[in-house]
Amino acid sequence: MSNTHPIFAALYDPLTRLAERRFEPHREWLVADLSGAVLDLGCGTGAMFPYLCGRGLDLHAVDPDPHMRNRAKRRAEELGCAITINEGKAESLPYPDDYFDGIVVSLVLCSVSDVEKSVSEIARVLAPGGECRFLEHVRSEGWQARVQEGLTPCWQHIAGGCQLDRNTPEWFVSNPDFRVEALQRVPVGVPPVSPILRGRAVRE
Repeated sequence: MSNTHPIFAALYDPLTRLAERRFEPHREWLVADLSGAVLDLGCGTGAMFPYLCGRGLDLHAVDPDPHMRNRAKRRAEELGCAITINEGKAESLPYPDDYFDGIVVSLVLCSVSDVEKSVSEIARVLAPGGECRFLEHVRSEGWQARVQEGLTPCWQHIAGGCQLDRNTPEWFVSNPDFRVEALQRVPVGVPPVSPILRGRAVRE
């Protein structure tokens, strides 16, 4: 799957503008009480920037798509936000071991090529005691899961590689470097992009 999606990047903000209002409290939850060096993993067009900026953090962001990064850079400039934005994939982050105190992952792991490797990379660059906070849509149950399976081959081509039927939290639960301290369903998302879970995993 290509890391370049110019049409999806151009349409992302207009298509998600109304939904973002419902995401506000959950994005606030993702950043509450963070300190030190923080990575916005898969920053996209910078949807998390208004919540991360102005908190005295050493901010970094990565995204593999140049079109998304360009829009994120413009958003950072508009916000007057000091943030280092780099090219990077979740499966191979351009940072040394134990670099970050916190990592925020928001609607990202649905589109990576390898979830297990991505979660291992998150663990690698997090310092012991650091937190990864994530907000992700996941596989549903019953007939809704079967609908997601059927739609995913087409969906991923029009939605930047997004896969509808991933059970993402299981990779944090099964990774021995993480201790999952919070995991809950939140009342946002519309089928087939639902349910949506938010979680907090602490680096052991």
